[in-house]
Amino acid sequence: MSSEPIERRVSYIGDRLRGNRCSLCGKEYFRTKDYCGKCGRKSFGKMRDIDFFYEKGVLEVCTIVREPTNRFTKLGPYIYGIISFHNGKVRVPGRLTDCVLKDEEMDISMLEDREVVPRFRRRCATGQSDIIPTISLAFSFADEYYPYQECEIIKPRREYETPGIVGYGVYVSKFRIKESAMERSIPFIDEDAITAAVEAGKMALVHSGVDPSLIGKVYVGSESNPYAVKPIASKVAQVLKLGEEEKLDGIQSVDAVDTEFACKAATSMFKDASALVYYPRSHIPYAMVIGTDNSQAAPRDEIGGELDFFVGYGSSAFIFGMHDVIAEMEAWYSCTSDTPDFWRRDREPYPRHGGRFTGDPAYFKHIQKAATKLMEKLKLQPTDIDYFVSHQPNIRFPIKVATELGFKEDQYSAGLRVAKFGNTYSGASPIGLAAVLDEAKPSQRILIVSYGSGAGADAYCLTTTNQIKGKRFRQKFTVQHQCESEYLEYVNYNTYRRFKLGL
Repeated sequence: MSSEPIERRVSYIGDRLRGNRCSLCGKEYFRTKDYCGKCGRKSFGKMRDIDFFYEKGVLEVCTIVREPTNRFTKLGPYIYGIISFHNGKVRVPGRLTDCVLKDEEMDISMLEDREVVPRFRRRCATGQSDIIPTISLAFSFADEYYPYQECEIIKPRREYETPGIVGYGVYVSKFRIKESAMERSIPFIDEDAITAAVEAGKMALVHSGVDPSLIGKVYVGSESNPYAVKPIASKVAQVLKLGEEEKLDGIQSVDAVDTEFACKAATSMFKDASALVYYPRSHIPYAMVIGTDNSQAAPRDEIGGELDFFVGYGSSAFIFGMHDVIAEMEAWYSCTSDTPDFWRRDREPYPRHGGRFTGDPAYFKHIQKAATKLMEKLKLQPTDIDYFVSHQPNIRFPIKVATELGFKEDQYSAGLRVAKFGNTYSGASPIGLAAVLDEAKPSQRILIVSYGSGAGADAYCLTTTNQIKGKRFRQKFTVQHQCESEYLEYVNYNTYRRFKLGL
């Protein structure tokens, strides 16, 4: 039998931070072992799996690496240290991420003994022909922007007749660039669409309380996959342990697929996920839909550089099911036309857009039709809707389309987050939906209309349930927290472009 590639073996352990505990003496190990080094052969078959992915550790000791070598040079100076788990039973080496070190001297002893949480990030730089290496041996402080949250599997209490959202999560970076009336989320140098997708999925599992092994389908929509050929969804499935896992081969029993339709690549799957969990013969209790993008734009001194004033970075994840639903799927309507308002040719690094045609007949025409047809289908007026959310490529478009459809400011303002995060492409309207769900009360109606260039729109009508309040306490990392955290860090344009290039 041939062995697996080294990158597969490293990622299987390191992406999830897996280990073992001896059931005889209690000794713990990072990385899996067949038997305990202390108890010897008598512990064979008595090693139990442990998982540090949702754990909180302590940065015991650290140092600054000021001159990284080889594949780590793009990181610049960084902090590296020893992190202990379970009161020192396990110690692992790790890098402190989300830190931009200044030139001045720093007292690193002030960082030691602080609690940290694992972060899923790129490990190092590689060439164009290499697999992108990832790992969860990167950490950030548990009492700052990214808080520690327990992930508890909760037994479902109620089955609903209508499928809907049972949990959701959002992830945007703490790094921002602020210009004029907008600020935008930007990736740290070790982040991309894949790392954001994992973080959002992790938040959705925390919020929902769903057993990951019961998620039988995961869709990931993106237009900024670091790979031209290789899915994001397979990495998400492995890291989050979605579907039943066969321990002998480490393969997840889950259907994982990437989707693409510009900025509605994820929301277009809402209907598919709902239908799948509703159909009894699918035997899929839950499906996850993720929209994730490191939105692309040419530098401002190049053709198409005007987009660089609006693009953002972030991800959203929604889990659909029939149990403990927080927002029922009432109905949907989709429309499509061949309107080339925005595109990127194969092997081209940046997208182009059709100038004034990106508004009419693209964005406004499709969103207005989808929203109007769905309201006609349900015999609803704008006054019957509590919240309206649309795709958010900039500040002006969503306000204009909401007003033309007859919605008031108090109906669309809660979900309007583009001025805080920028246009997060596949994550844009879903992040707006998450912001609404963060504050919505039971029995309120939400109309969300996504838009994807090329072109098409999906309109969904959701009605919140009594479950929405009960689950709210599980999520600390809310959209509002990510908008207003005191730990946001603002950078200049040159740093922003350097971060965008990544590792």
